[in-house]
Amino acid sequence: MTIKAPPTLNVPGMGADPLTQRIKEKQKKWRYKIAVLSGKGGVGKSTVAVNLATALAKLGYYVGVLDADIHGPNVAKMLGVDKAEVLAEKLEDGRFEMIPPVNDFMGQVTPIKVMSMGFLVGEDQPIIWRGPLVTKAIKQLLGDVKWGELDFMIIDFPPGTGDEILTVTQNVQLDAAIIVTTPQEVALLDTGKALNMMKNMEIPYIAVIENMSYLICPHCGSEIDVFGKGGGKKLAENEGVGFLGSIPIDLSAREASDSGIPIVLRDDSVAAKAFMEITRKLLDDLGVGEQSNSE
Repeated sequence: MTIKAPPTLNVPGMGADPLTQRIKEKQKKWRYKIAVLSGKGGVGKSTVAVNLATALAKLGYYVGVLDADIHGPNVAKMLGVDKAEVLAEKLEDGRFEMIPPVNDFMGQVTPIKVMSMGFLVGEDQPIIWRGPLVTKAIKQLLGDVKWGELDFMIIDFPPGTGDEILTVTQNVQLDAAIIVTTPQEVALLDTGKALNMMKNMEIPYIAVIENMSYLICPHCGSEIDVFGKGGGKKLAENEGVGFLGSIPIDLSAREASDSGIPIVLRDDSVAAKAFMEITRKLLDDLGVGEQSNSE
């Protein structure tokens, strides 16, 4: 039985919660669980998460993307499914599970499953919740969604080191954390905090990506260091973690995000090539081949 999902999540009072066990069982079907985060907003973290997920799907993997930013969800729009209706399936025990919308970009990639709070509230409706409600919502997006078997679950976190991140790290056994920064000093101060949070949570693999690393002049082709240079690599070296690479500022990236087509699908883009190189390096670091085991 399939019905249209309600407009908001059912968030009862905190108590004995069977969601924890459901999350535990579901993640057994997710081969790799990867968090994408940054201690600072405005560094292009969601852009990195969306393009990393799309690059993995382009290489043949089955990918799910959870937008864990409850107050500012935008992953659905960036993946071109923001207008999709979320359906729910009734299970034998009487519960309902939401069915995540899917996009394969007209067959260019394996189907990417997406779930976001943005599906469940109006476009201009603010979510004014305290920590316990945010925690419950995150757990429902993990445990009450029909994710199925995935090669990669990509979880896009909000800025900072708050409730959403704690909830996920306490309920999902993350395999990797990708820290996104820009080269500038102010960004590095905050992203360093997020990086050390992942260390404290004992995430097995941590690596840094430097976004907006440089701008290629559209007139002369020279590299312009808009926000400085090499800060992300220096952060990784100082903290003893991996450095996956740098992504340049691409003038078409904004247009791509607004249109719901990740820049990594534009093969002529320098940024797309950088994302593919970073994705392959991540696979190498994790010891994964380029052919999905799901096929």
